[in-house]
Amino acid sequence: MSIWSREARYRPLSDVDPESYRQMKEEVRNSPWRFRFHIQPPTGLLNDPNGFVHHDGSYHLFYQWFPLGPVHGLKYWYHLTSKNLVDWFDEGAALIPNDDPDSHGAFSGSGFVKDDQVYIMYTGNKRDADWKRHTSQIVGRLRGDGRIEKFLPPAIPDVPDGYTEHFRDPKVWREDDVWYCVIGAQRSDLTGCVVLFSSPDAYVWTMVGEIKTTLPDFGYMWECPDYFVLDGIGFLLFCPQGLAADGDRFRNVHQSGYIQGLPIVLPHTDFRHGPFQELDFGFDFYAPQTTLSPDGRRLLVGWIGLPDTTYPSDRYNWANALTLPRELKVIGGKLLQNPAVELEALRKETIFDSELVHSGMSKIADAETFELVLTLSVPLEEGLTLIVRASEAEETFIKYDAATRTLTLDRTRSGQEVASESFGTVRRTTLSEPLHHLRLFVDSSSIELFANLGEAVATARIFPKHTSTALKIEGEFEGNVSIYEL
Repeated sequence: MSIWSREARYRPLSDVDPESYRQMKEEVRNSPWRFRFHIQPPTGLLNDPNGFVHHDGSYHLFYQWFPLGPVHGLKYWYHLTSKNLVDWFDEGAALIPNDDPDSHGAFSGSGFVKDDQVYIMYTGNKRDADWKRHTSQIVGRLRGDGRIEKFLPPAIPDVPDGYTEHFRDPKVWREDDVWYCVIGAQRSDLTGCVVLFSSPDAYVWTMVGEIKTTLPDFGYMWECPDYFVLDGIGFLLFCPQGLAADGDRFRNVHQSGYIQGLPIVLPHTDFRHGPFQELDFGFDFYAPQTTLSPDGRRLLVGWIGLPDTTYPSDRYNWANALTLPRELKVIGGKLLQNPAVELEALRKETIFDSELVHSGMSKIADAETFELVLTLSVPLEEGLTLIVRASEAEETFIKYDAATRTLTLDRTRSGQEVASESFGTVRRTTLSEPLHHLRLFVDSSSIELFANLGEAVATARIFPKHTSTALKIEGEFEGNVSIYEL
């Protein structure tokens, strides 16, 4: 029997010998490319962030977790808490797929606060004897012992007429004393959409209808929807599957982005919006989820990874991570993403901090895990290249061309290849204004890039040797460069 047979993928963790699992955890802990400052799984596969919510002084953040290997199988929800978005405490598996409606996995969902307690709503995944899928939407409550109590039978037990069983990922919020949730869906004609439900109490839910957009045939499934209003603008985030590449857009196996427009006048479903825009032009970003901080900031966390993708770390029985928390802002009608201000607490030591009048190519530091902040004081005439995690055989490029305002992330020589390299090793975007600010977070096997104070963002996995540490700059510029060990 193959280790990843159907039986192996849907074997509960409770059936595994404790000593065997302890050995797996030790193997993972000692494996290469483990992250220094990102959330990562203790074993197995991490994917979608779930249940992101703040309550009583703490953030609660869960993620999809298959504990027994780097593949999609019987999904749990793994739980973390933090008071500052920097120090995350391991609370263990909180949602266990051990009831009939979620017998084949606790799929994605969201968190919300009701009656001064943390609640969740998620998709239960069940397969019958013929392996036919049945999904339902289940409400639960976080107990004092850290486990989630499920309220069964499911709140939405069946898929509405006109849709397939690809009906999942409820995101819940409250407006004018009414609870609402959006659910990602696939119509019977195999096109994607988002469906709206409402409830007076977050237990009994009624379908309102589809969110009406101008995208009637935009991929075959819309996953992980999220709706919110920010600075008077309505935003619908979702992950459309099945889009064809379009120049520099839609280059990954599946995409993640948003449409924005006039806020939806609930309970109506009409959404007057603009074009779909990608949230991240990098290689490895998916399934984002947002929440509000206690002071009203809209925060986002995503999955550093993609479905249907194999990574070099898989051979060590683990895969993927979560992005650093990002704050969303609207400036001039544009959605900007920047690292949450709390992340400055990650800085341990200043490696380099200087005003530079730079020409040519120079090495300015050796660093494996770091933050770099580049602020230009004079517009670039030609361009600029940053080279990180470099050695004779390996290097990752961030290039900017001033003539075309093109920003490029190139991982062609970044170390061991990712299986999705068939989708290319270069990603590009065009900035709306000349580059004036660049911020990088580089971990043991990832890069998160923020250009022009959040106008463009890119996330990527890279797999260099730990000895590839050179950081170089090429080009003519005036400005300040700061590098911090993280």
